[in-house]
Amino acid sequence: MTIKIEHIALWTKDLEGLKQFYVEYFEGIAGNKYVNTKKNFTSYFISFASGARLEIMEMPTIPANTNDVEEQYIGLIHIAFSVGSKEKVGSLTERLRNAGYKVISEPRYTGDGYYESCVLDPEGNRIEITI
Repeated sequence: MTIKIEHIALWTKDLEGLKQFYVEYFEGIAGNKYVNTKKNFTSYFISFASGARLEIMEMPTIPANTNDVEEQYIGLIHIAFSVGSKEKVGSLTERLRNAGYKVISEPRYTGDGYYESCVLDPEGNRIEITI
């Protein structure tokens, strides 16, 4: 048996905006928009070159997350994207900063040997950018 993570899903209040973020900055490819009018639910699957997928979903009845986005809590805390080099970590971090996204940790080596930065996506989800 081969097991892999098939996809990760995120709720959003701005489906089109979040789709554009992952397409523009992380080279995602958005599939067709799924609409379920009965449930007032819409979603996209965004695919990445590695085979990983991200499902972004919108439904007006889902309440806002009340966690402080700069603190950490039990549960899913970040999504990490490998960009291939230290230079690309830095350049993507700067590109996101210049576009107005919050950088919550600057590019650096961590104690376990990763080189990474961390930014918040438009919904406040932590995104690690790593080699």
